[in-house]
Amino acid sequence: GFTDHVALGNEEWNPWDADEKNELAASQQRYEANLKMIKYARSHLEQTSLRVQIWGKAAIGLYLWQHIFGGHLEPADVIAQWREGSQNAGKTYFSFLTGPSVVPGYFSVEAEHVVLVLNGREPAKIAYATQWLHYAQTLMETRKIQHVAVVLLGNEQCNNAWIQPYLKRNGGFVNLLFVTYDYAFVNEEDIFQWPLGVATYRNFPVVEPSWSMLHDPRSYLCNFLGTVYKNSSRETLIEILKQDGLDKLCWIAAREQWQPQETNESFKSYQDALLQSDLTLCPVGINTECYRIYEACSYGSLPVIEDVMTPGDCGNSSVYHSAPLQLLKTMGAPFIFIKNWKELPAILEKEKKMSLQEKIQRRKKLLEWYRNFKAWMRQKFINTLENSFLPNDKG
Repeated sequence: GFTDHVALGNEEWNPWDADEKNELAASQQRYEANLKMIKYARSHLEQTSLRVQIWGKAAIGLYLWQHIFGGHLEPADVIAQWREGSQNAGKTYFSFLTGPSVVPGYFSVEAEHVVLVLNGREPAKIAYATQWLHYAQTLMETRKIQHVAVVLLGNEQCNNAWIQPYLKRNGGFVNLLFVTYDYAFVNEEDIFQWPLGVATYRNFPVVEPSWSMLHDPRSYLCNFLGTVYKNSSRETLIEILKQDGLDKLCWIAAREQWQPQETNESFKSYQDALLQSDLTLCPVGINTECYRIYEACSYGSLPVIEDVMTPGDCGNSSVYHSAPLQLLKTMGAPFIFIKNWKELPAILEKEKKMSLQEKIQRRKKLLEWYRNFKAWMRQKFINTLENSFLPNDKG
């Protein structure tokens, strides 16, 4: 974390400068509070009392394991047929399996508690996810496993009705559901909102903050690389940028059709754009939440988010009332939220006047927030599983 010195070459450096004592003190207190929480969890049980196997059958499993848990996978090769990793966390020993070779019935189930990571975005994916759920159900019925939780890449319009019958509350066997987007059924009891994260299906990496990422001036005020759909707010965004000649100050690469497959060149230029821009523009797509938000955070480029609800069934839930992006807002994300791209010229004017020192402060705040956000999600995930799966607790 930032509070540790990071060795760069032979010299040690610390991103916090002397005149930031207050910020550092506050950060240090949060850090120590987190450490206390972790030590408390450890002292409660020296040995692990829960073994959980995570079956990563959707790309968001990699965000959970590598980005939130900070876990490693062997082999490192992203196209390997079979990849696995493990770590102790809290009272739990986690193992993670992923890859095309992980198929029902053809690997050993080595834990009584299973987390299934599934894709429920469209009918073909749902059909595949359902096969996995039926496999888990059979293991439950034959007493091979005791508990099942699901991490679900939900549908972008929040049409997730198909999963409901599998939940324990509805007579099914799934104890807990962690689901992406602002699903209205989130209740913080057995259904939890989960972050979309970065596009791991395009192999977006775990990015370690560096000295230059924090301190170097960036060449562009903002960036937008993406598809511009007809009659969308993205068209408005491009028009506004062109009107005031602001497109000259920003890295804009618009295309008319979405391309799922990234070339090395296009991916490299996308990463460069994030690293070289102070702001990353995040217009709504099919859903307000997009990978771009988390990818911008990884590179210390502040997301400017079009804060409007997209059509569909997503929205406020019984516990959250700030849709869209309830989870990020609840966690105090330090983003710029706007209702209309007409607000952008004023934001960029302000940007031009900001000193490098102010921008450095903002980057630090963003990177520290994102690190804390991932640590918080990890802790929450572990606590939720332990509270639900361990005996003597509720559940």
